[in-house]
Amino acid sequence: MHKRAFLTLTGSVAMCALLRSSGGGLANPAQGVGVAQTRTIATAATAFLNALSDEQRAAVRFVFEPRPKATAAHFRGGMRGDVDMVGEQYGRAMWSNFPVSDVPRPGLRMGSLSEVQREAAMALLRMLLSDRGYRKVLDIMGSDQALADTGTPYAAGRAAYTLAIFGTPSVADLWMVQFGGHHLALNVTMLGEHAVLAPVLTGCLPAIYEEDGKRVRALAAENDKAFALLDTLDKQQRGWAIIGHPVSELALGPGRDGETMLPVGVKGSTLTSRQRDMLFDLINEWVGILNDVHAAPRLAEIRAALDETYFAWSGPTTCKPDRNGTSYFRVQGPKLFIEFSPQEPGGDLTMHVHTIYRDALNAYGRALSA
Repeated sequence: MHKRAFLTLTGSVAMCALLRSSGGGLANPAQGVGVAQTRTIATAATAFLNALSDEQRAAVRFVFEPRPKATAAHFRGGMRGDVDMVGEQYGRAMWSNFPVSDVPRPGLRMGSLSEVQREAAMALLRMLLSDRGYRKVLDIMGSDQALADTGTPYAAGRAAYTLAIFGTPSVADLWMVQFGGHHLALNVTMLGEHAVLAPVLTGCLPAIYEEDGKRVRALAAENDKAFALLDTLDKQQRGWAIIGHPVSELALGPGRDGETMLPVGVKGSTLTSRQRDMLFDLINEWVGILNDVHAAPRLAEIRAALDETYFAWSGPTTCKPDRNGTSYFRVQGPKLFIEFSPQEPGGDLTMHVHTIYRDALNAYGRALSA
């Protein structure tokens, strides 16, 4: 499916403007900005649902089922059908770092939608995410399409990305949007003025590809900001930061919801003011995927806990310019866990990466339903 047919960005922008003017409520100063943003997202979600047939709505909507924790779901897959494919299941919601044909996601695949329906889906994402977050999603989807264009034995490409809505889109109700594919999982739970983005998977294969004659490097900022922070560490700080973790191993991948680990690495309280700012900026590459209004309280919470936040590193300490490295890194705070892990499949660690972002105390918005 051609990019232009799949994503008509100007159409999505126009639809976003219409949503803001006809139901989002952003212009009403009497409303809190968080409530107004949630209402705008709910309006976009309702517009998407209204664009579907009855059969499609039944396939994309699910009851929202708050629960103590998510569980690991296991599937057999791979070329010989002997590989353990793990997904993380929360009620009917499911995400994984394995392809959607091996670990089925609930909802509707983008390739099954008409152009108008896809524009409505992308307009929902535009309201849900920041500009940077939306661009990151497009880059990840573009990477997956580049892989699909080379031929894969599993579902790949933009058409395989899946959207599901759990609960009733509104300000008054607790509800969730799940969107993703092989290298993306966004779980955004909303209630009133609050929205929680957690857990999150981002990744890419290939990390570098060409689209419309331009070179795209997916997840470049995460890699480059981490190496830049590492470069500022003095000998003692670097000694604290370096750990022996296998670079291609996710410690808290899908199915590890609610688990905690002892923090390792260099502690934020030992960093200079500039280094703490760089650490915060690195964290923002994940937290800032969510729209600016809803991300602000979470970022303030993380900023306040930087002294108790750790930065850890495993693997080479240098990389080639304008290219991802072959190193693993981790950021861990009181309510924060991030890891960046180059992956071996594909044969080039610089071209394949999986990352995880977790909030152990508020995954799937559990604190909102308490």
